[in-house]
Amino acid sequence: MRTVHLTDPARTDPWVGGIRELMLTVLYPARSVRGLSRAPQLTRAEAQAFAGLAPRVHPGLPQPGTVDWGAVLTHGYAGAPPLPGRRPVLVYSPGGGDSRTLGTTLAEDLAGHGRVVVLVDHPGDASQVELPTGLRTTVLTGPPDPATFRTMTDTRIADLRLVLDRLGALPLAPVMDVRRIGLYGHSAGGAAAVYAAQADRRVCAVANLEGYLDLYPTPAGFTRPLLLFRTEGFDGAARIESSWAGLPGHRALLPAANHWAFTDYGPLVPRLQAAGLVTATARDALVGSGDPAVTLAQVRRRLGAFFTRHLR
Repeated sequence: MRTVHLTDPARTDPWVGGIRELMLTVLYPARSVRGLSRAPQLTRAEAQAFAGLAPRVHPGLPQPGTVDWGAVLTHGYAGAPPLPGRRPVLVYSPGGGDSRTLGTTLAEDLAGHGRVVVLVDHPGDASQVELPTGLRTTVLTGPPDPATFRTMTDTRIADLRLVLDRLGALPLAPVMDVRRIGLYGHSAGGAAAVYAAQADRRVCAVANLEGYLDLYPTPAGFTRPLLLFRTEGFDGAARIESSWAGLPGHRALLPAANHWAFTDYGPLVPRLQAAGLVTATARDALVGSGDPAVTLAQVRRRLGAFFTRHLR
């Protein structure tokens, strides 16, 4: 894995002013990891910030001082040399209020099966993100009002298009096949992925993990392969189904799961519950009551099969 900083001089950051900045994590099959260590999920500064933000961003998560979020390790090795060969590229946008790091578990599996995966942070609504210019935390203090949600979605769409524009200039460009690009995202990120792909022919397939599509009209003639994946327990199911009506996508249901089961909360929250740090009620509201290993395997299998089929 490698971390990449992007700037867009053509855009003003809608949350703080100045040039728009992004942080990316790029995951890819490695040729060798000899002499390298597994990278943490969060930097030390991000972990400290998230400890205070977690119960505010997602009620029911442990209070500050009870979890060392910086101790969570990924299966990625920073700076490992890439395995030669050109591979399909997947670009991920996280849910509103979440950072890119919460998509690590799924991204590792997708990359481990022969793809390059780009995780995109959206500073401003992301809970926290460490930029070269310093740590930024979320501007959200609860569910966004309609104007804030529109700003958030428009910003994410522009961020994704910037990433697509810059793929050829990224350090891993030699192993990226930019003729085979997929977008996927969770919640607000899923919506942004669909909207970003509407007028961008570079995108070959899109997976929307439980994101509402009622902010803008989605053309009935959307021709790219589209996966519309939702959980059984999400209380916004009626709105989801209404906003997806008429779309020519493949629909899938994740049983015994709730909204954040698509993210790293899926495996993390049950372990926190087992440690007595999360209640059963909070677990059900976040990720559902299903076996986390089974749920994770279903998500991996469904996403992997979809992108294998459409990004051969």
